[in-house]
Amino acid sequence: MISSSPMPHVVPAGRMARSEQPVLALPGGWELRPWHPDDADALCAAGQDRAVRLWNRLSVNSPEEARQRIERMHRRWRAELGAIWAIARPGGEALGLIGWNDVDLRGSSAEIVYWLLPAARGGGVAVEATRRVSRWALDDLGLHRLRLCHSVANPASCRVADKAGYSLEGTMRGALLHADGWHDQHLHALVRGDAPVRPRSL
Repeated sequence: MISSSPMPHVVPAGRMARSEQPVLALPGGWELRPWHPDDADALCAAGQDRAVRLWNRLSVNSPEEARQRIERMHRRWRAELGAIWAIARPGGEALGLIGWNDVDLRGSSAEIVYWLLPAARGGGVAVEATRRVSRWALDDLGLHRLRLCHSVANPASCRVADKAGYSLEGTMRGALLHADGWHDQHLHALVRGDAPVRPRSL
């Protein structure tokens, strides 16, 4: 018999909203920190970067628009809908973005988003940042299932997913509209109980 009782939240409402967004350490002298209004120039630079725009559909046309986006990141944390960090050196400017969209506390899931500016590419930062925010989402927030989706034409994201412990589950046909048309997407996932996501030593 199927119960008529409502399903409880897997993660209690308020777990994010009642706390400040943490700063998370990464190997190699990097950290993940909340975005600040003075990071607007970095967000504008990302909006003009060909690789970022190609895979993330990011369009930021002015510092004011960037500041509005940063404020929206903070509102989404308070609303428990998103958790977005800047990738930076301690005390330095933002050189990338990583975090969670579509946070669903009741369903205990979220989808990762990330990009790096050229100065942060090529050193494994995306993998380490993905591992770190995944451990935060599973262990600290208490989510059950994490998704990583990317265009099949973007093999670099496939490598990030694999190195970060995400299993390839399949291909979603015509799943996302890019500037050059509809792209099939790979769906990767990490589920609580999978092999632990281990960072390198700090």
